[in-house]
Amino acid sequence: MDRAIDSQLEDLKKLTLEMGGLVEKALVMVSAGLLKKEPSHLQEVFKIEGLINDLQIKIDNECLQVLAKQGPVAKDLRLILSIIKINTDLERMGDQCVNISYISRELIERGFLNSLKDIEEMIEAVTKMVKASLDSFVKMDPNIARSVLDMDDAVDNYKKKINQHSIQMMKTDVNSLQDHLDFILIARNLERLGDHATNIAEDVIFAFTGKDIRHGSND
Repeated sequence: MDRAIDSQLEDLKKLTLEMGGLVEKALVMVSAGLLKKEPSHLQEVFKIEGLINDLQIKIDNECLQVLAKQGPVAKDLRLILSIIKINTDLERMGDQCVNISYISRELIERGFLNSLKDIEEMIEAVTKMVKASLDSFVKMDPNIARSVLDMDDAVDNYKKKINQHSIQMMKTDVNSLQDHLDFILIARNLERLGDHATNIAEDVIFAFTGKDIRHGSND
């Protein structure tokens, strides 16, 4: 027998995926803006963030309506709670993309000449994490979610590599000081994007297995 809550949960999942798609678009645009030194792409990120913020409010309100009116059973409740948490992570991922846009705009205006090879590789790793975390939610697949957790170390290593290189360059080339400070900030925001993707993966595992792995093994 069909339950009224089933269609509402489907609507919530669709809204969450719509928000996730906007986050992916924001990450693509900010990456292209920085790597291609194209300010118009960076400006697009600010517009996308507005849409992300609107969806965050809508999803939160819809979740509260379902909780108040439907009295969800344990499995449904886990999904709703996970969507509320994923919603928060996605909104913060939008903020991270905006932060990178601001920094990138200043870099481009200064006409920086430094190589972005390490940052480009870090962007690729983070993009892969974000996509996989959203795929795990789309497919309701805890195994894909667990693969996201395994990607986190690579992102952390990229951040460490960028930080170490930037600090070394700041010691030897005072003229590139501000550029390398900005690279450190970009790497920090990219790492945070990866952290939020990890959170989403953990919430997917909780929603569809009932296991809370935030402070333990992902086995």
